[in-house]
Amino acid sequence: MQISNDEYQQYQPLLFSLGYRLLGSITDAEDIVQETFLRAHQIEEKKLDNKKAYLCKMMTNRCLDLLKSARYNREHYIGPWNPEPLLISQFQDSEPSRAVLEKEGLSIAYLRMMEHLTPHERVVLLLKEGFDFSYSEIVNIIDKKEENCRKLFSRAKQKLSSVVGESLNYQENKSIVDSFIQAFQKQNTDELLELVSEKVTLFSDGGGKVNAALRPIQSNSNVLAFLFGVASKLPSNVYFNIENVNGQPGIVSYSDEKIHSVISFYIFNNKFKEIYITMNPDKLPSII
Repeated sequence: MQISNDEYQQYQPLLFSLGYRLLGSITDAEDIVQETFLRAHQIEEKKLDNKKAYLCKMMTNRCLDLLKSARYNREHYIGPWNPEPLLISQFQDSEPSRAVLEKEGLSIAYLRMMEHLTPHERVVLLLKEGFDFSYSEIVNIIDKKEENCRKLFSRAKQKLSSVVGESLNYQENKSIVDSFIQAFQKQNTDELLELVSEKVTLFSDGGGKVNAALRPIQSNSNVLAFLFGVASKLPSNVYFNIENVNGQPGIVSYSDEKIHSVISFYIFNNKFKEIYITMNPDKLPSII
């Protein structure tokens, strides 16, 4: 298969977005994109009716292999697992990647919820809802009957019903994050409790590489106590910015010109329902 530079620029963001949403890993998605293009060059052109569909099929099947493999089984991961945060601001406004990556279904909350789905449920939901593929196209991509694809889609939607209602209004959410930071700096507990759900859960991902909570922390009082404890131990040279993380406002902390941590939020009814702190250094270099 001959792929021109223009076609590479067109399809690369699509394939990366597909892989990242399926795997929650920037590194794995990038590796499989390159592998897909390399393998595509070995395919005879005359066998192809649709380059885009064929590339998506190759990408999807390789991601399915990884999802089902022992390597991707997180039973032995130390502590909670968060998807790798993606810093959208690293892409220029004019880049095709930015338009693809700013589609819905990219938030850390949504990607984490995808972990509750089987690999095939995840694929069908993403292709149908995230990339507007028809069932007839999905059938050809994953080699399943249309009836099975419809059932997979229905089950996936049912499992993800709990994430429905997530606020995706960037400016409104940024205002809430700003208010949280101001109240936190003033140590105003009353204001903080107005912004944090009573049943909030915090997921701290250190991957066993840095100190982090080994279990999810629940309830507003416990979460706030944890955050104040973490803040009191931060090095004096740590500073932070509010940046576009996975299409939503997040807090990116820096130390010695490196990213120290990324904090993302699941906001529902103007309150933090879940908080995700990613400190595993293996997940941070890719967004510097």
